[in-house]
Amino acid sequence: MSLWSGRFSGVTAEAVKAFTESISFDSRLFRHDIMGSKAHVQMLAETGIIPAKCAKAINAGLDKIEKRIEKGDFTFSNGLEDIHMHIEDALIEAIGKDAGMIHSGRSRNDQVVLDMRLYLRDTIDSIMSGIKELQRQMVRLADANSDAVMPGYTHLQRAQPVLFAHHLLAYIEMFERDVGRFLDCRKRTNVMPLGSGALAGSTLPLDRKITARLLGFPQVSRNSMDAVADRDFECEFLAASAIFAMHISRLSEDIILWVSQEFNFISIDDAFCTGSSLMPHKKNPDIAELARGKTARIYGDLTSLLVLTKGLPLTYNRDLQEDKEPVFDAADTIHKILSVMPEMIASFKINRTAMEKAVQDPAMMTTDLAEQLVKEGMPFRTAHHRVGSLVKWCDKNSRKLDKISLEEMRISIPEAKMHHLQIFCPLASVSKRTATGATAPAQVKKQIRFWKKKLLCPSQRQFGV
Repeated sequence: MSLWSGRFSGVTAEAVKAFTESISFDSRLFRHDIMGSKAHVQMLAETGIIPAKCAKAINAGLDKIEKRIEKGDFTFSNGLEDIHMHIEDALIEAIGKDAGMIHSGRSRNDQVVLDMRLYLRDTIDSIMSGIKELQRQMVRLADANSDAVMPGYTHLQRAQPVLFAHHLLAYIEMFERDVGRFLDCRKRTNVMPLGSGALAGSTLPLDRKITARLLGFPQVSRNSMDAVADRDFECEFLAASAIFAMHISRLSEDIILWVSQEFNFISIDDAFCTGSSLMPHKKNPDIAELARGKTARIYGDLTSLLVLTKGLPLTYNRDLQEDKEPVFDAADTIHKILSVMPEMIASFKINRTAMEKAVQDPAMMTTDLAEQLVKEGMPFRTAHHRVGSLVKWCDKNSRKLDKISLEEMRISIPEAKMHHLQIFCPLASVSKRTATGATAPAQVKKQIRFWKKKLLCPSQRQFGV
C-alpha cells in the first residue's frame, strides 16, 4: 500500500513506478535518514506528541533496520520508490501500526532535505580531510627537494628560474582555498530544515531546536518554504567541487608535462602508471590524465543542478528528485581522485639533472639584467627595451647571452659593465627574489615551515566546523 493510497482508488502503473523511483541512487542515504528519523521521534516524545514508549519502540526498530541494510539483508523495490518509504514500510512490518507515528509533523519534502544536508556535512568533512592529505604529500615532496631549480613557464614557454618547491607550494595554496570554500559551504549546509513540513510547517507543537541539538545543527531554517524548495547548498558544494577539480586538473597537466620525455623532470612509480596494449615501451601517466578528464564530469554535475533548479516555482517540485545524482557523482569522483593522487605524488622521483639542464637557458635571466639596470638608476621601460634589443641581436647572430663579450653587450646596452655579464646564473636568479611570496630559497623554506606546522602537526589537523 502506498503512502497516499487513501486518496487514490487505482494502483500505480509499473512503468510509472520504474520512472519515478529514486531508490536506485538514494539508498545510500539510509544512515542519514535513520539518524534524522530517530532525532525526530525523540523530539516528538519530548514534546508529548507521541508516547515515550512508542518512541522507544520506533527507535529500536530503526536500529534493527539499519543493521539489516548494513549486512545486505534488506530488499529494495521500485514499488516503494525512495529510501524514506523503504524504511517506514520496514518499520511498520517490524513494530506494527505505531510505526505510523514516525511521520507526525514532517513531510518527505523536509525529510529529504535533511538527509542531503546530513550527507553533505559528512561528505564535506571527508573531502577536506582528503585535500589535507594531498597537501601533506606535496609539502613532504617540496621539503625533500627544496633546493631544486627548474624553469617556470608562461604561455608554456620557459620564463624565469623558480624552485621546484615553489611550484608545488603554489598548488598547496590553491588547495587551501578549496578547503576554505568547502568549509564555507559546510556552514551554510549545516542548517536543520526538519519541521518545515511540505512547505508551511506543522500545526503540531514541534520543538525544532530539540531536533537540531540532537543532530548537531547549530541553527534551524528560518523559512519553511525556503527550507524545502532551495538547493543552493548543493549548488555551492558542486561549485566548490568544480573549482577543486579545476586545480586538480591543472596540477595533473603539469605532472603530465613533467613526466614526458620532452621535460623528464619527474618519474612516477610503476604502480601509478599504465602501459600500452600495442607499444611495449610506453609508460603512461593515466592517473593524472583521468583526474584531468574527470574534471569535465564534475563541471557537468554543477551545470546539471543549476539548469535543473533555475526555473522552479516555490516550493517543492518533483524535478528536485534529480538533484541527488549530480551531487553523488561529484562526491564519488572527488573521493576517487583523492584516494590515489596523494600516494602517486608521494611516489615521485625528481630528475634534478634534467631540471638543471633546462634552467640553464640564459634568456630566462633577461629580467634579472633589466632589473639590475633599474637598480643602477635606469628607468625600467628603457632597461626593458635595451635588454630586448640585446636578445634580438643575440638571436640574429646565433650567440647565447651568457657567451657574449662586454663590447657585444654594449652594442645594445651602452651602460653595460663587467658584472652584467655575470647575471646569467639560475641559482643566483632565484636567490635574489627575496620579497614575501617569491621563489628565493629563504622564502620557500619559510613557507615550507609554515605548511609543515599547519599540516603535519597533529594539533593543527582539525577544521573549524
